[in-house]
Amino acid sequence: MKIMTALFGPTDAIERAELLREAGASGVFTFEGPFDVFTPLVLASTVKGLDVMSNVAIALPRNPIQLAHQANDLQLLTEGRFVLGLGTQIRAQIEKRYGAEFDRPVARMKEMVGALRAIFATWNTGERLDFRGEYYRHTLMTPTFVPGPNPFGPPPIYLGALGPRLTRATAEVADGLLVMPFGSKKFLHETTLPAVREGLAAADRHEDDFAVLPEIIVSVGSEENPDHTSTRMLLAFYGSTPAYRPVLDAHGWGDLQPELNAMSKQGRWQEMATLIDDEILHTIAACGTPAEVAARIRDRVDGVSDRICLYQPGPIAIDALAEIVDALG
Repeated sequence: MKIMTALFGPTDAIERAELLREAGASGVFTFEGPFDVFTPLVLASTVKGLDVMSNVAIALPRNPIQLAHQANDLQLLTEGRFVLGLGTQIRAQIEKRYGAEFDRPVARMKEMVGALRAIFATWNTGERLDFRGEYYRHTLMTPTFVPGPNPFGPPPIYLGALGPRLTRATAEVADGLLVMPFGSKKFLHETTLPAVREGLAAADRHEDDFAVLPEIIVSVGSEENPDHTSTRMLLAFYGSTPAYRPVLDAHGWGDLQPELNAMSKQGRWQEMATLIDDEILHTIAACGTPAEVAARIRDRVDGVSDRICLYQPGPIAIDALAEIVDALG
């Protein structure tokens, strides 16, 4: 099984990427946090043999031309080992933090993928750029701004999705699905994968042409010190968001979401973590010793994917990662 794990910022991206590679990781990814999502990947591209991926870059505030240039450059720098992972985020973040529009996010994401494919086609084949959509319009590409054919081809486009509508749309238009980390085995098999199959059928696509890449929250502890407080805080943060309530609903925990949401608005972050009991913790996150974490990961994704992304509240210890990789190898 191939394991990808996180880079957390630009200042140590090269050094951490090298350590992760030595520990057996097949690739690294970044997410939209306190630092730019692409800068660490540019630095990590200098580390040979690692796949790199944005997981995810928030798409809606960005323009397809900007994303196309960033993705094309990273595809060149990594010699074809880059995946452009995109996500929608939630309305409050898009409208209040980014100051962008969020209406009809599923339709916008589908059109974003179409625009990116049109731009990549123009650069790689020389065909005239003539993309006219409801949200994006690209009809001019003068030679000055054409990077030319990418010797490694256009990068694959994966979309992060949780809800059934966006999951179906992802299976219709993208190259792969990034399964959101706030999830469970039950939600993956009973909600996510059926939506994927519906989307593939609607687009007359085959499962072999589409990747499902689960991301799993990992919390490593020892038998002597099984402290998972930071992971409980992370799950409480996710659980406070209405968009993630379907995961809780799948297990009969839906009423917890508005309670967590109300506490978050009061700034009671520490208290929120106490509502994440052991059952919730171990259902959503893979917790325990490295061997136990590996066993729980395998149980969740067996038969679904031979690649996974490990998500941690903070940087995972290199020796612990090496043990997880060995156990999953």
